[in-house]
Amino acid sequence: MTRHFLRDDDLTPAEQREVLELAERLKRNPYAERPLEGPQSVAVFFDKTSTRTRFSFAAGIAELGGSPIVVNPGEAQLGAKETISDTARVLSRMVSMIVWRTFAHAGLEEMAANATVPVINSLSDDFHPCQILADLQTIREHRAARKGGELSGLTATYVGDAANNMGHSYLLGFATAGMHIRVAGPDGYHPREDIVADAKRIAAETGGSVTILTDPVEAVRGADAVITDTWVSMGQEGEKAERVATFGAYRVTPELMGQAADDAIFLHCLPAYREYEVAPDVIDGPQSVVWDEAENRVHAQKALMAWLLQQG
Repeated sequence: MTRHFLRDDDLTPAEQREVLELAERLKRNPYAERPLEGPQSVAVFFDKTSTRTRFSFAAGIAELGGSPIVVNPGEAQLGAKETISDTARVLSRMVSMIVWRTFAHAGLEEMAANATVPVINSLSDDFHPCQILADLQTIREHRAARKGGELSGLTATYVGDAANNMGHSYLLGFATAGMHIRVAGPDGYHPREDIVADAKRIAAETGGSVTILTDPVEAVRGADAVITDTWVSMGQEGEKAERVATFGAYRVTPELMGQAADDAIFLHCLPAYREYEVAPDVIDGPQSVVWDEAENRVHAQKALMAWLLQQG
């Protein structure tokens, strides 16, 4: 049976742990797994510009023994002259995997429904599950290592625009890991209710918890990890002034970090805009693990690709 990874809860808690443990092994020994030896090819579509996603997947596919075929906007017929479902059927006969960074999540669902090779969501408007795997790996390295590598029971707080794909994926992915996830944003910028309900259902099974707040100080208090993201995502540039005013209270400063646990870490999926969502003293300070987090995109995604191929 072909397995896909479109949203964070496509992995069970046990499966997520398997992927993270494999990611740690691949970080220590980058060429230990070669499921794409041949080389086999992987189609990597980009409807949105990218730095970390592009490099981490291209490098990771190569390290797994494969060859990435990177397709930029306008370079294929996908969704234009050819339907997504027909593209899925054609590519399934040519490549071993499909990776897609796109806008509407429904396109990924259509691709997966018609593909006979694994389809990976490398970002959609609703979810960014590959980033969450890298974040969980980073938290395991820097915080969970002190308690035997266990993520369960740790508390993470995400502050800022909680209505975006990152807010949704943190809820689902961290609840799957058995963590206590708090998401704080102003009124009108909270996660979708159906995603919150899904995350709470998962947390009830894993021993985690889900809390939605508006007060950033309350949200950060005692947290093991503090996380934020840009306030102005792609396509929102025209709203910049309004968004900066709306999210000003959610800027991660040394004072806000001071409300977290003494040994708390700071994460940001990047790109970061210093003086907006995060102060330079925080992102460039000793609590920041953003560079490990960025590197871990390679290891976590390699582990995910290898794991999905093994399931087939």
